[in-house]
Amino acid sequence: TRAPSFFFVDIQPDQIEPFRAMVTGNPAVSKLESAPMLRGVLDAKTKELIAMALSVSSRCDPCIGYHAQALVKFGASRAELAEMLGMAVYMGGGPSLMYAAKASAAFDEFAALAAPATA
Repeated sequence: TRAPSFFFVDIQPDQIEPFRAMVTGNPAVSKLESAPMLRGVLDAKTKELIAMALSVSSRCDPCIGYHAQALVKFGASRAELAEMLGMAVYMGGGPSLMYAAKASAAFDEFAALAAPATA
């Protein structure tokens, strides 16, 4: 699955592969990102909705792409995404609105990639 076109917006083209290798080849990174998902009262989808809200509020393009893909994987609906983005914008104001649009586009792109092909 390819990431949305803006996924690596803050990373120069010649840095993409070294960045990907660093993230996927570093056990500390994989342990760090999986630790909150291991246990707790909240389900994985709810945790990803929270992570996306934080990604929007912190204006992190790569984070938005990552969590959009995870939300599709965990079965989030467009309505759940929209409600969460509404709260992120409510709390974060105008700058969050701009990043909510990016999050919405990323979710739609991953959802389209995950949808079964029609004849």
